[in-house]
Amino acid sequence: MLKHRGFPGRLPGTDFQFVIRRANDKGASKLISRERYRDRALPDRQADEGFMAALWEHFGEETFERGNLDAGRLSWLFGREVVPATDPFDPESYEALLRIDVAKARASFPDVFER
Repeated sequence: MLKHRGFPGRLPGTDFQFVIRRANDKGASKLISRERYRDRALPDRQADEGFMAALWEHFGEETFERGNLDAGRLSWLFGREVVPATDPFDPESYEALLRIDVAKARASFPDVFER
């Protein structure tokens, strides 16, 4: 499992984690597309925005390996702002390649791209 050096471990001042420390012996947790409803709590929305900001700052428009990125946090963006970069795509692989769909990410998180 690739460890993304320099990637923030969590949203500052919270317990929302962005990365995992070690690989699971049973394999990577499956990435799924989680529905984000409008009534989600403010801290959850801030965690999504903080994670997107970290992805954008760290990877930009480049393809990146899933590695030690937290599956739970990634699943809130997966299928919309973060999409598979290869076909076929294995959602249960630490080596899975992803990329940011910049147009969708800009529409969902405009503040991230104005920085």
